[in-house]
Amino acid sequence: MRRDELGDLMAFLAVAEERSFTKAAARLAMSQSMLSQIVRRIEERLGVKLLTRTTRNVSPTEAGEQLIATLRPAFLDIETRLTSISSFRDKPAGIVRLTTSQHAAETVIWPKISLLLADYPDVDVELSVDAALTNIVTDRFDAGVRLGERLEKDMIAVRIGPDLRMAVVGSPGYFAANPAPVEPQDLTAHPCINIRLPSSGALYSWEFERDGRELHVRVDGRLTFNHIPMALQAAADGFGLACVLEDQADEHLAKGKLVRVLEDWCPPFAGYHLYYPDRRQLPPAVRLVVEALRHRA
Repeated sequence: MRRDELGDLMAFLAVAEERSFTKAAARLAMSQSMLSQIVRRIEERLGVKLLTRTTRNVSPTEAGEQLIATLRPAFLDIETRLTSISSFRDKPAGIVRLTTSQHAAETVIWPKISLLLADYPDVDVELSVDAALTNIVTDRFDAGVRLGERLEKDMIAVRIGPDLRMAVVGSPGYFAANPAPVEPQDLTAHPCINIRLPSSGALYSWEFERDGRELHVRVDGRLTFNHIPMALQAAADGFGLACVLEDQADEHLAKGKLVRVLEDWCPPFAGYHLYYPDRRQLPPAVRLVVEALRHRA
């Protein structure tokens, strides 16, 4: 294989992963016309059509899918082996790319990463704050962060945070005019503030458990947010009950702006985990970040 053919295949893989010539061109820092010529050259060389192009989308053909399945692990292995060479340096170096939710970034990742950076000036960290369930392999992240109950089975997982709990809260004024719910079923008689999940677009179904009994309650109310601070403010203003992570409500609870109910129905659950593909050898900079984030009770 000639040197230029290897570069062409990398360019094709970028287009296939991005499903867009525009995004792939930006990723590779080249023009769309040049990228289009490269893909056409590969198709002519192989004698098969690899991509189906429309005005809005680019999708691989069956032959293209087979080529992607061959190239992706091969290039990933090459990248891993090349970055592992930096292990011969005195200190780890390179860029570590992480995808995470905002809550995990603020409460778990940044407090530890900010300390790490002072001791390792050659390590750069990119944090992509995104609530979507990102595919870290296709989007070329070194690792991602998810709750323990949402981890994929084919990933290595490292616990990076403590257990979490949910909290159902309402304002003192609201409870002065309405009886507090005793069981989750009582929520049907209360106006509740819904949260629309940015990961799926669905409304969050409030989850409860006690004595091994699990309940999922779909609540009703006039307000729906995809922003937790707004949901907390609405609850503090007396518009109904909200269900959020315990630490998100701590400040309002401490100031007496909110009151907690159904606490005995909200047990702890597995907190945040860092996950990454099963590789034989992690790049030194990635290994350093993993160890820095590892939760130690």
